[in-house]
Amino acid sequence: MSNYIEPAKSDPEVKPRVLVIYTGGTIGMMLDKDKGWVPAPNALGRYIFCCPTLHDKDYAVAEWGKKAKDYGSGTPFVLPPHQGMPRIMYDLKEYPELLDSSNMTCKEWIKIAKDIEDSYDLYDGFVILHGTDTMAYTASALSFMLQHLKKSVVVTGAQLSIYEPRSDAKNNFLESLIMAGNFVIPEVTICFGRKLFRGNRSTKMDSDGFDAFDTPNYPLLASLGVKIQRHDENIFWPTGMEKLQVHTVLNENVAILHFYPGIKEEMVRATLQPPLEGLVLLTYGSGNVPSNRQELLDEIKIAIDRGVLVINCTQCSRGTVSDIYETGKALSSIGVIAGEDMTPEAASTKLSYVLGRDDWSLEKKKEMMLENLRGELTPSDSSLFLASSTRMTIWKALMNPTTLNNVVLPAMISHSVSFSDIRRIEELINHGGDISAASREGRTALHIAASEGNNSMVKYLLDKGVKVDAIDSHNQTPLSEAVRFNKHEIIKLLYSKGATLNTEDKRLGEKLCRAAAQNDVRKLQSLKLAGVNLRQADASGRTALHMAALNGHHDCTKFLIDEGCPKDQMDNLGLTPKDYAQRSNSATISLF
Repeated sequence: MSNYIEPAKSDPEVKPRVLVIYTGGTIGMMLDKDKGWVPAPNALGRYIFCCPTLHDKDYAVAEWGKKAKDYGSGTPFVLPPHQGMPRIMYDLKEYPELLDSSNMTCKEWIKIAKDIEDSYDLYDGFVILHGTDTMAYTASALSFMLQHLKKSVVVTGAQLSIYEPRSDAKNNFLESLIMAGNFVIPEVTICFGRKLFRGNRSTKMDSDGFDAFDTPNYPLLASLGVKIQRHDENIFWPTGMEKLQVHTVLNENVAILHFYPGIKEEMVRATLQPPLEGLVLLTYGSGNVPSNRQELLDEIKIAIDRGVLVINCTQCSRGTVSDIYETGKALSSIGVIAGEDMTPEAASTKLSYVLGRDDWSLEKKKEMMLENLRGELTPSDSSLFLASSTRMTIWKALMNPTTLNNVVLPAMISHSVSFSDIRRIEELINHGGDISAASREGRTALHIAASEGNNSMVKYLLDKGVKVDAIDSHNQTPLSEAVRFNKHEIIKLLYSKGATLNTEDKRLGEKLCRAAAQNDVRKLQSLKLAGVNLRQADASGRTALHMAALNGHHDCTKFLIDEGCPKDQMDNLGLTPKDYAQRSNSATISLF
């Protein structure tokens, strides 16, 4: 974790806080006459401290006093004001071993992800300074490792060192800080050349130009011109309130095989040998391989049968794979998974992540490779994909406290109750969810658990101290719901906790009479367990015993008599249940 220092209290303005993780790369390299451009430890922070476009020293001194005059005092860097946006304070965490991006491995990705996890609650956003050659791989990997991300993680670097006069480094760094601190884009992104890209859609297109990156199959997330334009409709907005979950188990037994004319069978076989567990095939055009080379298909099939996940991606910069040609069907027919329009960087790092999920079966892993987990692919069936505009609407609702507390969280709790997902309910409570909160119809989680006969969930909710007498828009309480569906054990539980039916006496009499007329002994038992007096009469003075006798329901009449219902109780016309039995000439007369 970085050396986080609380902001000074003298300035009432809320200033976003960003953590900068410096991993290495050209952005901070210096020229060595013998080795060429090499990482320069402990130099970048000193440069930033003296660079007025990256650090407002006067403001820092005014905030933290004389100690802010010297580098290394532990006070944050502060950006100068920009276009009326809040100033951004940021801390620099420089790795002990600065790496050229060509030397990055899964180990470094895991370290970055863990550092974000450790500092997640202290900062509003994160910037990762990184070399450009493998930047798209790192951004893709982090997108899968950081599940339920709600903050901006921006990866950037430069084509020329920040110490060079013509460098693109200062602009890339400055704009990354602004995007991470002042804009909520809950994705891992790449900020480069005045553009913001989705990380797992990015690829390096140019080894020399300052516009080195592009997302050929996806539009920009933001354009950084005179005005910064965030393209909300393109952002992969989350649709849940789960906490950040960081996955640090990556399977490194993944390879990429580039098809080319005349590729040898031995080359394919050698690539597919253990310990390989995942392979990205870079095929021609829309996902084609030579269908007349059966020996190549046989080698791939052997590996698939052994449990290797093989993903088909196109060699083309743009477009997607398809099996419209015979040469494409040849792969799908042997179990190769279509990579849709994923980049090789995204496909390989997704494989590493998916294969590292030991909690998933092999079939589940295959399914997940086809799923759009973090916006990395365009599903072939777009009807199954929740549009970004819809996700944005959901995200805005989640961020609105009133909507969140009154609509979203109660709905999520009710959904979790239906699936007996106590772990999810606990998470929602930890996020501020009120377990007694009602929906717009007034229904609570206890209403749902009672009506569904979920004994264990009712016990759990009662132990949590939920309100037992909440009344919904149909004047129903959880107890009346349990009575409605004859859930006897739940009726006992609720009644023992003081629950009531919220029904007038005559209405209860009507319920009893209706149950008796229908010979519904179980309903009569439910009402009795809920505290209803079986002698209760309706508006005409008739009791359940009157109606059972009138309709000749022998079992129901016997049950009511055994429960002590008086045989001589008169209705408003002075008639007893026995009179009803005699006048209807029913077989129940023998019971009186």
